[in-house]
Amino acid sequence: MSEAQLDYFLADKPGAELTATLVTEACQALRHNRDDYLAQVGNEPVIAKLTEVASLWRSPDYELRKIALAASLEETGFPREVLAAGLDACFADWTQEKFFMMLAQELGDPTRLQSFASQPNRTLSMVHGPQLTAHIAPGNLPVPVFQSIAFGLLLRSAQFIKCASGKSLLPRLFGHSLHSVEPGLAASLEIAEWKGGNKALESALFAEADCVVASGSDGTLSAIRQQLPLAKRLVGYGHRVSFGYVEKLANEVMGTRAILSRTADDVIAWNQQGCLSPHVIYVEQFGSLKPERFAEMLAEELEARNDAMPRGPIHTNEAAAISTARRFYKIRSTNNVGTLLWESEESTNWTVVYEDEKQFQTSPLNRFIFVKPIEHLEEALHVLEPVRESMSTVGLAASEARMRELAVPLARWGMPRMCPLGQMQRPPLAWRHDGRPPLGELIRWSDLETA
Repeated sequence: MSEAQLDYFLADKPGAELTATLVTEACQALRHNRDDYLAQVGNEPVIAKLTEVASLWRSPDYELRKIALAASLEETGFPREVLAAGLDACFADWTQEKFFMMLAQELGDPTRLQSFASQPNRTLSMVHGPQLTAHIAPGNLPVPVFQSIAFGLLLRSAQFIKCASGKSLLPRLFGHSLHSVEPGLAASLEIAEWKGGNKALESALFAEADCVVASGSDGTLSAIRQQLPLAKRLVGYGHRVSFGYVEKLANEVMGTRAILSRTADDVIAWNQQGCLSPHVIYVEQFGSLKPERFAEMLAEELEARNDAMPRGPIHTNEAAAISTARRFYKIRSTNNVGTLLWESEESTNWTVVYEDEKQFQTSPLNRFIFVKPIEHLEEALHVLEPVRESMSTVGLAASEARMRELAVPLARWGMPRMCPLGQMQRPPLAWRHDGRPPLGELIRWSDLETA
């Protein structure tokens, strides 16, 4: 199968003119198709097909995966090796057990999607997903789109996926996978792309959708909220940042090389794009692993990793941002003993900056990481206070017992997600994005009170 043979979704027709009328008609067709098939099937068939699709995508011989990996940087945003690793990590978690565990986590009883189920207070409850969900897909990472589609299908919701211009290839390929294993599922899915801010098309989409799920900048979410009719729900995921934290005794428990490897995993995954990637690694002082030495060894690890998993080319403006930041820290390093810089030779492939100024800083990304010393977690939370509301994830390097101790003040401070270092870009299927339930904000409950 070639990309030219893929012709099912609106986005499969490059150059075709989209109109508000066409969007409206597509949404109405989705509702009809949902009622004919998706609304009638049980949990088991839907989950079975989702896991079948996941299995296909993990196979190196799968034709649609081959198309994805052979596509250009402009179409996918990532070089072949980075994309392959990200796809494997995503679909490895798509098992029947984990899908059913998520439904139990979110609904208590998964059968509530199809019928009333009892509760301890003698009330019977049933849940309903939106009949039609509109997704405003992020332009940088494909995994949130794949998960959004899967969650919508679990809730028996028809879905219209709006992609950024030139960024529909991976969602389309995933949609074609669904079509190949079960056409009835794909019939409740539409994928289109247009440049954000097209009010005619977006107004038509928002008028038809029951719920809008959007990922993007805070400005993007604000613009959608202003355009959305008052009665329509918006589930928005805006700008977030993350960091890593290495406890002073971690290397004695885990080993220095293991910590460095896990840190590199998080820096390299998806080329440090997305809200789960670390910008800063804080290393506790007064342990046997000194923060300066950690930074030097991390640079060596990133250099070694670049051979096996190259970062690949990046856009000119991204490379310019890295070069500008490098020049700044080179000047500081020559005048300030508290700043050190390591960088890839004759490229912007990776950069490590050590500095003893402890405030959180956003990285230019694309494997540019700060390493900073910190005395203890309380000090870290103090310096992180200005970005508390923007925090997403902290990756912890510590013994299991110490990790649980650190998690308590982090949770009370407001950190939504804590995980072992090395798993920052690999959240579990049922993770609570920004501390919010993955299905809970999409569903409505119906209660039947008994005598």
